[in-house]
Amino acid sequence: MPARILDGSKIASDIRREVAAEVKTMAAAGVRPGLAVVLVGHNSASEIYVRGKVKASDEVGLYSEQHTPPETVSTADVLALIEKLNRRDQVDGILVQLPLPSQVDSKKVLMAVDPAKDVDGFHPVNVGLLSTQRPGLVPCTPAGVMEILNRSDIPIAGKEVVVVGRSDIVGKPAAMLLLNANATVTVCHSKTHDLPDVCRRADILVAAIGRAGMITGDFVKAGATVIDVGMNKVTDPAVFQRLFGSRLYKNAKREDTFRAKGSILVGDVHPEVAEVAGALTPVPGGVGPLTIAMLMYNTVKAAKMRRGIRMPELSRA
Repeated sequence: MPARILDGSKIASDIRREVAAEVKTMAAAGVRPGLAVVLVGHNSASEIYVRGKVKASDEVGLYSEQHTPPETVSTADVLALIEKLNRRDQVDGILVQLPLPSQVDSKKVLMAVDPAKDVDGFHPVNVGLLSTQRPGLVPCTPAGVMEILNRSDIPIAGKEVVVVGRSDIVGKPAAMLLLNANATVTVCHSKTHDLPDVCRRADILVAAIGRAGMITGDFVKAGATVIDVGMNKVTDPAVFQRLFGSRLYKNAKREDTFRAKGSILVGDVHPEVAEVAGALTPVPGGVGPLTIAMLMYNTVKAAKMRRGIRMPELSRA
């Protein structure tokens, strides 16, 4: 039986609606949470991401502003901008869109963001709060993974979880959130021996390694839940053929899209996993929409925490 598809778009819509209601309540009390986005230069992918975040902010009623330093900006200039945003009470959340140009020290910039306004959850202070189970701002994508599991009624406590990928942005914080939810967690990476064998132990498998279709059916235990965090742009016809060439996975609409655009967005999980897994997030329409929804949630959370107001938990978290 094909896997149950976990609809991230629907869950993200529910969260945005909950956040919008919270923003409306705060606005009635004279507080409108605000998000500042810093976009350096003209990276086309970054510009698309930022437009989506600004649009989502408007839809839930957040105040938002965008700062666009030129591609040639120095580290000192970006740090000065961050310091200015740190001081402004109207700004509750600061998001620095990565990547930054090579001459800008990304680590210095991210470290300069006030942890209370770090809606990406990347600052070491927020990492420490997460690891010690104290209130803080949690990275958006891993938080979205948890919302998909919770709202889809996927049990976590006592389950064996394997996270493939150890990035500071997704892999490590996802592992910590799952550990905090009482799962038994294994984190895998490029040096893991016999990766398929380790993955097959998982009741919940989180794929966040950044390689198109790497997780094939032989990585997955029958009936496992598979969360595909990957967002890979495939432009090579040979890779497209490897993923979708089988008669079982052919799809006329997908093939037309690839021919017309010369590219297609795919996850880290091969389509054949749908025949093995019990539940699976699609790409697109899985984890991706949750990332922006959780950014909206974090902005409101930051606004409340800065004012000493407790942020209510999400309805199914």
